[in-house]
Amino acid sequence: MRRTRILTAVLALAAGLLSGAPTALAADPPATKLAADTYTWKNARIDGGGFVPGIVFNRSEKNLAYARTDIGGAYRWQQSSKTWTPLLDSVGWDDWGHTGVVSIASDSVDPNRVYAAVGTYTNGWDPKNGAVMRSSDRGASWRKADLPFKLGGNMPGRGMGERLAIDPNRNSVLYLGAPSGKGLWRSTDSGVTWSQVANFPNAGTYVQDPSDTSGYASDNQGIVWVTFDESTGTAGSATRTIYVGVADKDNAVYRSTDAGATWQRLAGQPTGHLAHKGVLDAKNGYLYLAYSDKGGPYDGGKGRLWRYATGTAAWTDISPVAEADTSYGFSGLTVDRQRPGTVMATAYSAWWPDTQIFRSTDSGGSWTKAWDYTSYPNRENRYTMDVSSSPWLTWGANPQPPEQTPKLGWMTEALEIDPFDSDRMMYGTGATVYGTENLTKWDGGSKFAIRPMVQGLEETAVNDLVSPPSGAPLLSALGDIGGFRHTDLTKVPSMMFTQPNFTTTTSLDFAESNPNTVVRAGNLDSGPHIAFSTDNGANWFAGTDPSGVSGGGTVASAADGSRFVWSPEGAGVHHTTGFGTSWQASAGIPAGAIVESDRVDAKTFYGFKSGKFYVSADGGATFRESPAAGLPGGDSVRFKALPGQKGDVWLAGGEAGGAYGLWHSTDGGTSFTKLANVEQADTIGFGKAAPGASYQTLYTSAKIGGVRGVFRSTDKGASWTRINDDAHQWGWTGGAITGDPRVYGRVYVSTNGRGVLYGDSSGGGPTDPGPGPDPTPTGACKVTYKITSQWSDGFQADVQLTNTGTSAWNGWSLGWSFADGQKLTQAWNAEAAQAGSAVTAKNVGWNANVAAGSSVSFGFTAQRSGTNTKPAAFTLGQQSCTVA
Repeated sequence: MRRTRILTAVLALAAGLLSGAPTALAADPPATKLAADTYTWKNARIDGGGFVPGIVFNRSEKNLAYARTDIGGAYRWQQSSKTWTPLLDSVGWDDWGHTGVVSIASDSVDPNRVYAAVGTYTNGWDPKNGAVMRSSDRGASWRKADLPFKLGGNMPGRGMGERLAIDPNRNSVLYLGAPSGKGLWRSTDSGVTWSQVANFPNAGTYVQDPSDTSGYASDNQGIVWVTFDESTGTAGSATRTIYVGVADKDNAVYRSTDAGATWQRLAGQPTGHLAHKGVLDAKNGYLYLAYSDKGGPYDGGKGRLWRYATGTAAWTDISPVAEADTSYGFSGLTVDRQRPGTVMATAYSAWWPDTQIFRSTDSGGSWTKAWDYTSYPNRENRYTMDVSSSPWLTWGANPQPPEQTPKLGWMTEALEIDPFDSDRMMYGTGATVYGTENLTKWDGGSKFAIRPMVQGLEETAVNDLVSPPSGAPLLSALGDIGGFRHTDLTKVPSMMFTQPNFTTTTSLDFAESNPNTVVRAGNLDSGPHIAFSTDNGANWFAGTDPSGVSGGGTVASAADGSRFVWSPEGAGVHHTTGFGTSWQASAGIPAGAIVESDRVDAKTFYGFKSGKFYVSADGGATFRESPAAGLPGGDSVRFKALPGQKGDVWLAGGEAGGAYGLWHSTDGGTSFTKLANVEQADTIGFGKAAPGASYQTLYTSAKIGGVRGVFRSTDKGASWTRINDDAHQWGWTGGAITGDPRVYGRVYVSTNGRGVLYGDSSGGGPTDPGPGPDPTPTGACKVTYKITSQWSDGFQADVQLTNTGTSAWNGWSLGWSFADGQKLTQAWNAEAAQAGSAVTAKNVGWNANVAAGSSVSFGFTAQRSGTNTKPAAFTLGQQSCTVA
């Protein structure tokens, strides 16, 4: 989690993010007439997955809250459904960097107004400057003020803040702290125009790593927060006292007492640390400051909490522990507006054994912890934690004390108590938003309840997508959290891919004629970079790396699953028969090539590198260079072979100033024809043919007819229909795309921060493959019941049901009873229900048929209150099963 979010974005850039400008052409392309279809778009639910560095509650309207993400846009809280609504899906391809949100501000004078400071990188990875987006309808629509400098929503220091602030007395006045030495900026017309505050004395000095030549870690982190003292102004007049945090260890806090006319370094302040946050309790006259020795969000080894008395100018070190006892910095910081004197803070960079949250009810005079040791390594928690709505947050781990799963969190730089409700608190982590609605139990000695408050907030970077013709409808390769197997797009999967857990999965494939065989490649700090599944991605086992492998690269499965070709980072292209226990180097193809397989001929594989296409007819042992010419010269290319037709290959990609578009080959890559009606294309995928059509439906993220969007063709690319619209663009969508081979019109679209989107045509009638008729199996059976993970008030279990009879089952229904009051919360790979203690699990549509001697597996999560006895008996219909 610490590095791969950066890596994912950089790899995406290298794959073509910067190539959004039109290709130079000798002549204008023929005019293309576009049709349009109205699609309904939803996320394949994961619920979270990325870093939430900021949460902001409106101070005058109850239940109005916003969250910002580092690469996935901004969200507004919906109290009625307790979900988050995305607000920046309208950001288009050319402005992809504006999905990174470095700060957000909600107007307490006019709650309809909200502002977002956007821009992803301050170095050359993001080609555009930052902007301040403004909305007068709570983010439903936006207007933009471009800035003359870049902003860094995914840069070091992005958890500090908020850098954008609205004057609580004169809301037409806003301040913005800029990075890169650009100083402090101000707007006096509600964000329409901006100018630098010329007399602000310090633009910041701190950089994470001055030796970083990329400009990523060597950028000056600049002005990091702005806080108004609302008690020093009246409605309609500018607030007189303003505090500003600067990334400078010796001069971290400045103040103006004349509405920004002049500024002074705050006298007597501590030195040696960076002030991540500055939060004012105006009723008590205290400015609280959270300090760390580093800018975060990953680093930080020492930290302090300080309190500044605004009336007496007295500084007090209120740190809950001695500095010598810290191995972390402080960042998350909040006060209870209903109970002045209550303050909370986080040890944001405490990685092991867990993060820590501190709470004081006497203005920092004394503190209690969210957890503490009884006798090491045993710990006592003040909280309970229920992740049954997002069970993958356990990471499938089984840690030893003092570690626990799920963790309280990590990268906890956002922490906010609801200003209207002392019992509600939310905090962001590197993967989700957690919260509680009974926080004040902390003070009474009983346990408060923490659970994910993240539904609707989808922030993952998507590297690859596949939709097999049978089994689960969607498998994904994701940054940071590996990837998921979705058996139901509307439900959160129980777990990411495990055994091994890749930090980032870079490539994913399945055997076209045997979809139970799946392969994935990815990144891992220590361990294998390849894994295989023989049950459609439900369970995995690791392969063996060839010498020198340092990253996942791309991988391809033979059409029948008998062999694999792998192009990992750090080593050349390799091939294997079986499941990767022994690899041999492939000849005739350069290292770093992108590899794919023919979907019909099990011995045919394809590769692409630097404008050259390669073909193997012997299972990847040797490749020959194709004579095809005119293909894109770089490596910003994605290509796929069409299922059901040998040698039918489509290739998309290119970059500005060179060949860029969509190519088609019908002779196995010997020659390619460029489609004249596609100006640019970055992905290609296939789905079920349209009614009456004989050729599969094409999908692409492309520029066609002068319009950037997601397109569909039902006639082999002769004509195109745009299926997204200007309200649904999601920034960069160049990672992967695939149609669904079972549902005409359904498409799965990758994003670089908004997760996996899937769309269905409102003009058609696509439906999910549902479960079959109620099963009536007969014959002998065996059940293996295994508890795979257990926590204080819940557990996760896997069940394997084996057909030990002599005839196949056409559907199944397994029953058992819980002995200790366990309550089912979620199931996958089965339709499960509970009545009293009795549980029934039935097949879903794709796993109804179980041959004699074969098995089917499913899993579930459940609540428990104490003892967790395993069921003693299972029945299949009226038949008793053997219990293994």
